[in-house]
Amino acid sequence: MRNLHGNLQFLAFVLYLFFWAWQSSVMETLNDLQQRRLRARGALSNTAGRFDLDRFAVDDGRQVEARADAVVTQVRQELARTAITYNKSPDLPFDRSLNPYRGCEHGCIYCFARPSHAYLGFSPGLDFETQLIARPNADAVLRDELSRPRYKVATLAIGTNTDPYQPIEGEWQIMRRCLEVLRAFNHPVAIVTKGTLIERDLDILSPMAAKGLVRVGISLTTLDPDLARRMEPRVPTPARRLATIKRLSDAGIPVRVMAAPLVPGLSDHEVEALLAAGQAAGADAATWIMLRLPREVSPLWQEWLQEHYPHRAAKVMARLREMHGGRDYDPRWGHRMRGEGHFAEMMAMRFKAACKRLRLAEKTPPLRTDLFARPPQAGDQLALF
Repeated sequence: MRNLHGNLQFLAFVLYLFFWAWQSSVMETLNDLQQRRLRARGALSNTAGRFDLDRFAVDDGRQVEARADAVVTQVRQELARTAITYNKSPDLPFDRSLNPYRGCEHGCIYCFARPSHAYLGFSPGLDFETQLIARPNADAVLRDELSRPRYKVATLAIGTNTDPYQPIEGEWQIMRRCLEVLRAFNHPVAIVTKGTLIERDLDILSPMAAKGLVRVGISLTTLDPDLARRMEPRVPTPARRLATIKRLSDAGIPVRVMAAPLVPGLSDHEVEALLAAGQAAGADAATWIMLRLPREVSPLWQEWLQEHYPHRAAKVMARLREMHGGRDYDPRWGHRMRGEGHFAEMMAMRFKAACKRLRLAEKTPPLRTDLFARPPQAGDQLALF
């Protein structure tokens, strides 16, 4: 009996070891699958947006985090009622903008536009980069707005919220159709992008630039391809963006290199190298912005930081809070873009010195507005003289 009891105990121990090894193997496999599903995405989670609370108040048998499985890019259509959005921010050099898309497949983890997705009932996390909204009638609405007798022309900014040249533009071509409208009206436009797809539209942009109607800003956050891949998972590489600057410049289009955002403790040491690389590629102007963490961006950023650079997380956040009065972010006008304090002042001085040495303009001449004219349209009365 003793031998039988001992054998049973041994068998139970062996079965326990087998089960423990099997469970560990399963967990490793699940973790590997989760990492594969999140590969080439910026956000690591998909918690509910601040306007989603009521939506999940009733238990429908699922958890909010279960939506993290939705990592395949999906595009919905929205019929735009207006195309031009106006603002009165003293921090911005423009008073109007246009966004062909809502959400951005580039997946930049630091993107300050992520919170805007919460207004649509989506998460600023993975939803922002996977649940996209296309506005296919934006060009028609834009044409109607520019045709109104009371419309007063000023530079229209595109790409200030989400990138107009993100990958889905290759299929939808909403940005190109909007450019065709602006060309027809001789309307000035300032474009901000990380997307190399802008090269497709050189046939429109180059003639407009010859009339003084176009300026492009190319965002360059780092020259380190590994950091760029982690921080901006679906954006063209830094080298490829520099090649885009060259192509635009060679086509006669004035280009600004945008060192934005600079991340203290991760990329701030590159500011001089970023400007030098942009200038060598053909940029004639430069700007910079410090990392901003409004609303839901802060927890998403800190989650990403702990995953990819845990040994630098404390330093990065300490620098940011130092520039924002102890908070992750200070939304006050005049402070939110660059912060304040010794570190922010030092960055401003380094940027200014580099621009002076490289002969990069910090301010550029305004685009022309005197050429604006409404093209003839069907139904117009013919002029007598």
